[in-house]
Amino acid sequence: MEDIRSELLRKSKKTKLEQRGKAISLLCISFIVFVVLAIFYFVASKGLATFFKDGVNVFDFLFGTVWSPGTVGADGKPQVGALPMITGSFVVTLLSAIIATPFAVGAAVFMTEISPSLGSKILQPVIEFLVGIPSVVYGFIGLSVVVPAVRNVFGGSGFGILAGTFVLFVMILPTVTSMTVDSLNSVPRYYREASLALGATRWQTIYKVVLRAATPGILTAIVFGMARAFGEALAIQMVIGNAALMPQNLITPASTLTSILTMGIGNTIMGTLENNVLWSLALILLAMSLFFNIVIRLIGKKGAIK
Repeated sequence: MEDIRSELLRKSKKTKLEQRGKAISLLCISFIVFVVLAIFYFVASKGLATFFKDGVNVFDFLFGTVWSPGTVGADGKPQVGALPMITGSFVVTLLSAIIATPFAVGAAVFMTEISPSLGSKILQPVIEFLVGIPSVVYGFIGLSVVVPAVRNVFGGSGFGILAGTFVLFVMILPTVTSMTVDSLNSVPRYYREASLALGATRWQTIYKVVLRAATPGILTAIVFGMARAFGEALAIQMVIGNAALMPQNLITPASTLTSILTMGIGNTIMGTLENNVLWSLALILLAMSLFFNIVIRLIGKKGAIK
């Protein structure tokens, strides 16, 4: 009797395999969480050293307009104003998103609603190809084509926010387009059929029904594209001019958080003020990345509720 009971209570091979799989999955998830927390801790500890160790005022850092970490101003304080880079990053990101959004939505509508066969055979492979192009290639094209074009049309040196905007526009366009296509394809077919059955034209159905139903997904695509544009480093560094000055217009050299980071991080000594302020810029980038992810999740939840 005891043998039968122990046999019935003994775990089967499938149960053991399932438990082993759960343990491995939990271990992998725990490792990912640990890595993320370690990154946040490392960047925060380095970035906050500017304020706690070097005594830099947070207000002066965020809103100061003079960036010269190696010098001291007339007031005896280090000149580490990050506002020019913060402004440059936000301006170039917003402008590229504003330009890319109508092109992305228009291309996605054409691929899903007007000519799906042409979209799947030609446009989709082209978009996937654009996504796979390295950033340095975009930078070289911007340096060879965009910068001279801006110089010839608008004057100036050609380097500046406008050139950076055009380069980032091309870089984020395939990402926003692909995500918008997925959002439009996720709209149920019966939405379109019901609209057409009520007498709406195809364009009315697209505008009044399909696009409105896919709005959360489209907004997510736009925010995702902005997140990529905000964190882009190499391509924007090659065309923006890398001048740590407040942008006066769109055709004068400017800088972004990433361009200053990539130029300076290898030329400073760990633990010095010059190095710590660069980590503070990295902390701002990390905080903005977290902000973009929170916005994407909120938009996703809003769409799921609907």
